[in-house]
Amino acid sequence: MRILDRYILKSIILIFFSCIFVFLFLYIVIDLLSNLDEILKHRATLMLLARYYLSYLPIMFVQVSPFACLLSSVYTFAKLNHNNEIIAMRSSGLSIFEIARPSLLFGLLISLSVFWVSDRFVPASLAENQKIKTQIEEGFIKDRPKKQETIFNLSMYGLRNRLFFINKFSPAAKTMEGITILEQDEHQNLTKKIIASKGIYRDGLWRFSQCITYSFDLNGQVIDEPIYLEEEIMSIPETPENFASLRQKPEMMNIRQIEDYIWRLSKSGATTVIRNLKVDLYQRFITPFTSIIIILLGIPFSLMMRKRATGMSAIGVSIIVGFLYYVLDAVCLAIGKSGLFMPALAASLSHIIILSGSLYLIAKLP
Repeated sequence: MRILDRYILKSIILIFFSCIFVFLFLYIVIDLLSNLDEILKHRATLMLLARYYLSYLPIMFVQVSPFACLLSSVYTFAKLNHNNEIIAMRSSGLSIFEIARPSLLFGLLISLSVFWVSDRFVPASLAENQKIKTQIEEGFIKDRPKKQETIFNLSMYGLRNRLFFINKFSPAAKTMEGITILEQDEHQNLTKKIIASKGIYRDGLWRFSQCITYSFDLNGQVIDEPIYLEEEIMSIPETPENFASLRQKPEMMNIRQIEDYIWRLSKSGATTVIRNLKVDLYQRFITPFTSIIIILLGIPFSLMMRKRATGMSAIGVSIIVGFLYYVLDAVCLAIGKSGLFMPALAASLSHIIILSGSLYLIAKLP
């Protein structure tokens, strides 16, 4: 590595990790002070609070990293410009991209790290964070026996064109209550309706109690008499783990789980749900690379700064650029979920626009 690359990279790394530390510290302090009365009221232990804020570390790293990359690159290049070092580098024959190479490589490394952390740790961190938050709000008592989780009003799309509506589901006990299953054909015509009072998962099979089955023709009219069975073994491929995982929000799923959910929904006819999930899926692949794209955007702005008040100017430019970036991204995602853009285009459009604008501004630099 060239001495010049090490010189630039040292400044970027120092400012980047300083930003990460400051943002984390400020978040914890502000959150503690704003919720201090609730913490004291529910007598939350130090161990529980430590677990709560530790669960936020992966989430904060993913959210803050792009802005920290932007601020570190803008400040570094603005300082080089302030000291006339950019002029010296350009006079020696170096192009803007050769000067910015260490920052771009660092941005790529951070982007890959964000992708790994967001898929591997963030979903579990969100679930753990919500769990601890619930314990704090309900009042944490050390000796209180742990209650089994119960899910109410669960609805989901399953394999074989089935729609499930369940009043009460207990993943630990592997039981359901108040079950309604709608079976459809490939054209989303209702073919069968199954109502059961209770279901138990045992030996890899679902056993329903007090089960009534209705069959329908193509016009939606009931065929023959309903069939009543006191107990019926149902051929349903979904396990209790499937029901528990598929009711999660997309942000609490990793990429593999979202892909699996989309595959399960692919024959259900739920076009709106599938479209929204595809936007979320493509966003998972593209958003981590915001760090390197936003560095490219910050370079021309930092080199166009005036030489006064470099530090404050860098912060101001970073805030404005970051705000515009995220507004544009939110608008594109909203348009994609409305169906006006294809999911892949909606997830990538803001990044394409920013990347094109960045390359154009860099090409216009003297």
